[in-house]
Amino acid sequence: MTHMMASTTMQRRADKRRAVLRHALLGVAALLMLAAALPAATAQSSQPSRPATAAQAARGTDSDTATRRQQAAVRHVSDAVGVVHTMSTETGMPALLGRARGVFIVPTYGRAALGVGGAGGAGVLIVRRPDGSWGNPAFFDIGGLSIGLQAGAEGGPIALLLLNQKAVDHFRNRNNFSLSADAGLTVVNFARMAQGSTAGDVVVWSGSKGLFGNAATVGINDVRFNQRLTEAYYGKPTTALQAIDSTEINAQADALRKVLGSPPTPAGSSTSGSGGRSGGRQ
Repeated sequence: MTHMMASTTMQRRADKRRAVLRHALLGVAALLMLAAALPAATAQSSQPSRPATAAQAARGTDSDTATRRQQAAVRHVSDAVGVVHTMSTETGMPALLGRARGVFIVPTYGRAALGVGGAGGAGVLIVRRPDGSWGNPAFFDIGGLSIGLQAGAEGGPIALLLLNQKAVDHFRNRNNFSLSADAGLTVVNFARMAQGSTAGDVVVWSGSKGLFGNAATVGINDVRFNQRLTEAYYGKPTTALQAIDSTEINAQADALRKVLGSPPTPAGSSTSGSGGRSGGRQ
């Protein structure tokens, strides 16, 4: 009897040890499974951060590019102010500016600009509104001159005075166009103009006396609307017509509008108090 009770007790203890061992093994197995799952979960959770980082870097690059373009556009407008100041010292130029329907100013043209995008230069166009006031800038690039750079001429600033609506419409309605006799326009070299002469659709002025040589007429080739520079300047998608025809006042161009002068006095209006001059400058 005593032997049977001892045997039963030993059996129970053995069963208990096996149960404890089984639970321990199950726990170890669970820990091993968890340890194996953690690296995969960590890798999976980290994957979305890599595309996000790439997207952030791309946005940063785009922002830097837009900022540089915006600064370049503002600089072109600012440089154009200095060009108009220089132009205005030329005999007969203030009168031409007073009757111009639009002005296209390239602050830097020639060899120094040819390395930038293969263009001859980037320019600023500003056109008069119906009330005679100056509008907002639009940006265009030009390729070359049909007569080519003259020997020894290093280039420099140039400006085109658009004396009628036909000349203005070439900028308004076209892209990749020329301003030349072949395009139905007479482009007169200001350096060859007789004092007081107003012949031509366009008068072209150069800050480098040798740029156009002795040519009486000049051709400007490959004029293209610079959409990227224009959109960077305004900070939004903007077409050439939207920039030219906008009725809003862009304050960044105030200095350029001022140096170009106030609206010309209508023919037949009183000029009392202005010393008999029309188109007084601000």
